[in-house]
Amino acid sequence: MSEPAGHAPGAAAPVTGQTIAFADLAVERDGRRALDAVTATLTEPRVGIVGLNGSGKSTLLKTIVGLVRPTTGAVTVDGVDPTVDPRAVRAATGLLFQNPDNQIVFPIVADDLAFGLKNHGWGKAETAARVDAALDRLGIGPLARRRIHELSGGEKQLVALAGLLAVEPKTLLFDEPTSQLDLRNRNRFADLLADLPEQAIVVAHDLDLIATCGRVLVMAAGRIAFDGAADDAVAFHRERAR
Repeated sequence: MSEPAGHAPGAAAPVTGQTIAFADLAVERDGRRALDAVTATLTEPRVGIVGLNGSGKSTLLKTIVGLVRPTTGAVTVDGVDPTVDPRAVRAATGLLFQNPDNQIVFPIVADDLAFGLKNHGWGKAETAARVDAALDRLGIGPLARRRIHELSGGEKQLVALAGLLAVEPKTLLFDEPTSQLDLRNRNRFADLLADLPEQAIVVAHDLDLIATCGRVLVMAAGRIAFDGAADDAVAFHRERAR
């Protein structure tokens, strides 16, 4: 993505979100439908997705970046099919996994971020600048030369997020981002999410976090059971979970 004038690589700046469209989407796994007839268009800055375990939340999130392929129907991200051109979609859309160990490869923090940038065609100097800027943006610059195994769970999550931010995506996808955090780091993440200029789609059981989203989908048995404002969606989900 080209740099706006006067904008340092990786620095926080307003970023235009994307249009993510699901059209009669279905995903079958082991003879059962993980997703069934999902149709929705997401354009809002903050979208929450909530539901009981096995309702299809994480599967839906993964279809956006092509990690799960539709059985029928389609997904597009700004008009691009992630199963046809996953590289283009992932250049503008970053997915933070529930367990950051699943996306951290190298033993040293800065080296891991640099590895994630190697296929983008940036030179050594720009890559280093993006790494430093992404770490500084999250307030973890001092971790650059630390070993991954020495970090806490919260620090690992921030490192994984920094790796996504270094690419300057338009949209960030979060899969249960607070499930492994203590209360202090959970609150820190909530503050961070509130300040991110990027579009964010958040799958979570953390209903206080979900309540900060402008639009919330409630998933049930692979379908969208409710789609609306956060307060109404959370109330609907609580009632169904009784």
